Amino acid sequence: MARSKQRGSRVVGQGERLKALPWAAVARAGVVIGKRWTSLTRKERERLTKLVRASRGRLGNLSTGERRELRKLLGKLDLKGVGRELLPLARGKRGRKRR
Repeated sequence: MARSKQRGSRVVGQGERLKALPWAAVARAGVVIGKRWTSLTRKERERLTKLVRASRGRLGNLSTGERRELRKLLGKLDLKGVGRELLPLARGKRGRKRR
């Protein structure tokens, strides 16, 4: 459900957001994430999927051992590395290089 206009701000619908997405950046993100995902073994991918589904988005739904296992599997995905690869895409031309 769309929000009403507030103080002259423009309400952007979901369709407009989709049109504004830079599809090359979305495709690149898919490649980066897919590369990390396939770096896990089939057994690790299945276990990670099972743990995420069991947690239903809440770590408190997992036992201490399951949380430790989830952290280990997420570490293998190298999510910080994913962020470093995708950050330049998010910045676009607005970002500056930092030294």
